[in-house]
Amino acid sequence: MTGPTMTEQGLRARLAHLPPEQRAQLAERLRRTRPSAAPEKWFVRHGSADPALRLFCFSYAGGGTTLFRSWSDQLPEQVEVCAIQLPGRESRAAEPPHRRLVSLVGDLETAIVPLLDRPFALFGHSMGALVAFELARQLRRTGSPQPARLFLAAFRAPQLPNPNIRIYHLPDEVLKTVLAKEGTPQSVLDNDDIMRALLPILRADIEVCDTYEYTAEAPLSIPMSVFGGQQDVRVGRTDLELWKVQAGNDFGLTMLPGPHFFIQVSQDLLLAHLTNELRSTLNNGGGIPA
Repeated sequence: MTGPTMTEQGLRARLAHLPPEQRAQLAERLRRTRPSAAPEKWFVRHGSADPALRLFCFSYAGGGTTLFRSWSDQLPEQVEVCAIQLPGRESRAAEPPHRRLVSLVGDLETAIVPLLDRPFALFGHSMGALVAFELARQLRRTGSPQPARLFLAAFRAPQLPNPNIRIYHLPDEVLKTVLAKEGTPQSVLDNDDIMRALLPILRADIEVCDTYEYTAEAPLSIPMSVFGGQQDVRVGRTDLELWKVQAGNDFGLTMLPGPHFFIQVSQDLLLAHLTNELRSTLNNGGGIPA
């Protein structure tokens, strides 16, 4: 593989001197001029090859599809788990990550529509909850099929202001401090190889969340199940209860043992809840709103 040309080197040097906001805006404009990734690159699929329902799963910032690798073993056998593989990680490591939610959701919609030929649900944890929510709203705007249910975890209701300062442009050591407070093992933080691969993706994902601007729309006419960690110091129960504003008449909140990443320490309990609600959805014929 050849190295970068002198033109590419000059462009990178000029980009490096732009303020972070201008650099992000230029990156998004460049992304829109490139061909979109083949739809299949977005999904790592497990479980039924002829499912009655597909569950699309969105990870937290910096995460990937491995989080959902074993979920199909504990969910109803009629469910296919489709873990979302975002650009910049795993088999898509060579692709630049998204830095704005609008472009991410637009590309996701294009990729996911061919798989909406049967009932489906969306699950998202932390950043993934925000992505799943905005994807559902985008599908509604374009008249595409709607999810039978939304499962949202560990993210404040989107209409609430971000209580945190923007940190995506701050030094790596600051991001490591955030990771440590949220429960990342010290052994991971001290591993230079892991952090060298993780931090650029984490920084891009944090930028997606830090620059998100909520726009008021009508509530979604979709059953919504929200989950939180009982020891989560970042997202409290009140932050989660206010998701009800975004839901129709079918809303539920469940608090599970654990901190922000309770998806790991209380995985069995979480999957038991998902199993019960997915079975109910399947028994109701998918429950897709008109």
